[in-house]
Amino acid sequence: MSRRALRRLRGKQRGQEPLGPGALQFVLREDDDAEEEGPKRGPAGRRPRGTGKESVRVNNRFELINTEELEEEPVVNGDKSDCMPTDTVVSGNKGRAKHGNTETKKDGEGVEKAAASEQSNSSGKLRKKKKKQKNKKSMTGETLENGLEDIDRILERIEDRGGLARPGPPPLSSRKHVLHVEHRHLNPDTELKRYFGARAILGEQRSRQRQRVYPKSMWLTTPKSTWPRYSKPGLSMRLLETKKGLSSFMFEHSEEYQQVQHKFLAAVESMEPNNIVVLLQTSPYHVDSLLQLSDACRLQEDQEMARDLIERALYSMECAFHPLFSLTSGTCRLDYRRPENRSFYLALYKQMVFLEKRGCPRTALEYCKLILSLEPDEDPLCMLLLVDHLALRARSYDYLIFLFQDWEAHRNLSQLPNFAFSVPLAYLLLSQQADHPQHERSAAREKASVLIRQALTMFPGVLMPLLEYCSVRPDATVANHHFFGPNAQISQSPALSQLVSLYLGRSHFLWKEPAIMSWLEKNVHKVVQAVDSGDPAVAACESRRRVLYQRAPRNIHRHVVLSEVKEAVATLPPDVTTQSVVGFDPLPPMDTIYSYVRPERQTPVGQANTVALFFRSLLPNYTTEEDRLQEERLEEEGGGIADGLDRVQGLNRLMIAVREMMANFQFNDLDLPRRENWENPENLENPEGQGGGQSEGQGEGEGENEGQGEEGEWD
Repeated sequence: MSRRALRRLRGKQRGQEPLGPGALQFVLREDDDAEEEGPKRGPAGRRPRGTGKESVRVNNRFELINTEELEEEPVVNGDKSDCMPTDTVVSGNKGRAKHGNTETKKDGEGVEKAAASEQSNSSGKLRKKKKKQKNKKSMTGETLENGLEDIDRILERIEDRGGLARPGPPPLSSRKHVLHVEHRHLNPDTELKRYFGARAILGEQRSRQRQRVYPKSMWLTTPKSTWPRYSKPGLSMRLLETKKGLSSFMFEHSEEYQQVQHKFLAAVESMEPNNIVVLLQTSPYHVDSLLQLSDACRLQEDQEMARDLIERALYSMECAFHPLFSLTSGTCRLDYRRPENRSFYLALYKQMVFLEKRGCPRTALEYCKLILSLEPDEDPLCMLLLVDHLALRARSYDYLIFLFQDWEAHRNLSQLPNFAFSVPLAYLLLSQQADHPQHERSAAREKASVLIRQALTMFPGVLMPLLEYCSVRPDATVANHHFFGPNAQISQSPALSQLVSLYLGRSHFLWKEPAIMSWLEKNVHKVVQAVDSGDPAVAACESRRRVLYQRAPRNIHRHVVLSEVKEAVATLPPDVTTQSVVGFDPLPPMDTIYSYVRPERQTPVGQANTVALFFRSLLPNYTTEEDRLQEERLEEEGGGIADGLDRVQGLNRLMIAVREMMANFQFNDLDLPRRENWENPENLENPEGQGGGQSEGQGEGEGENEGQGEEGEWD
């Protein structure tokens, strides 16, 4: 009989024993360990304590009946020890007799003699099964050991050839690694759950209607139940070419979508947001209408509606993606010169701004990387002026440092004031993290000091405005020094002043910590000493500033307009400020590639200049439709003569309108008596006047003369 049957039999006999004081304790006795060799399970589901393994509590005794018990039985000379020695059984039975059961010994010996015939038949099968399992275990153990040895050998060879590997990102294609976008970081809920917990974020989400069926799950936005039912608006994407591992795409407008686009342009020219609302009622997923209406809502401080419209625009464009278009690979390109592609750029930028204001800088950084990956060489929205700010806010110091090290050689990022000051700040903040080793922290702090001294030498006009933003008064040595004084800001070119104003207006609060200010003060004094000692690097930086920053490119102006930083917008040149800037296409490129041309407008609104629009608002009959039709007919018939007559007639009408307007204006100087009283204190003391009528007349005459003289001075 097998041991399993013996255990069951003994367990049954023990269960029939009278309960004693220690009967409820599931502990094997010492004599049980003597009668069973190897690690065996006891009748109550406990392992013996002499096996060297921790005991396991089992509530159900029959859970122990499995094949693992057969594997755990020891093998002696290839045979299983199913039969127990007679003296061991006798000793075990004697131990049980002491506890009040005198018939256990006889029953145990009788069972062993009856099971002798069954034991010989089952032992052969168990022996073969055990050998196979042991062979499998030995083979798997050998393969694991051989694999580990091979890995160790490979690592030793790599270390012998190239030395110890430095910690950092994997040595993949640098540009692909820098522009790589992670899907999970495009969802702001991922970041909000990390801040506030999943329960708080899930509680804010509104339940969706079951009847709503959306085509597919989105990466950029989450469709809402309050949105109109989606139907294809006529927007699609086409693959242009694939060259050198880069795929160029473009959005396409169908004929129906083109008609809606023409109506949208007419609604924008009308300067009436309600016309765009009416257009969205018929075309709820027209992208440019959603972008323009979002700007109108944002100006009216309706941030929730503005953000919802941007998300709907992103959803409409993501539904039109090409199957091969990837957001995360960093190898898909969209040409900004095509008007159809600009809507996607602007929608991503506006969504990034909303995410930053919402308190999700890590998600905003991922959107910034996505925009930069669509056209990294041209960078139409100039995202390099913003990526450092978002990386510092998201505490992604390693990414900022790696981006600077990788692109410095071919992009000269150190020539931008934002990178020149943000990278040393990233090194300093990295050195303050306690989870890094001490030698790495010391090296990062030393690197930060070297880079900040180079930045102060290259851009001395940044220091004093930065200290003013941070409400810090510099010492007399720095304030009175010619290198950091007012001359440093005056000598800057307008283009450089624009970059400095943009950086300080956006990132000045990152420098307000006392530890950062003390570190900056030490390095400023070292720069002052270098300037006084005649360091040649100072003269080299000055000559470089004169050559560079002559004029800012158009993409920087576009970035300044979109950023809405007041200090930077004030530095825009007049040729940019005099242009009409619309929210759906600010400062379009000069070399725009048009896929279709807008038909000729039926209203003269676009043909008139600013002055004509102003007078038309004052005088509705200034230019009539009949006059315009007559002028067009004369142009077709008379050519140049009609053109000359048209200009003369227009000028005459303009002069007449100006005369009529000026004739109705009346200028009354209401402050004249008040100024007379302040000029003549005697009038305040004696407002009714002194003397007779003659003196009063003289006073009035003098008052008139004084009033005339004073009026000439104000003119």
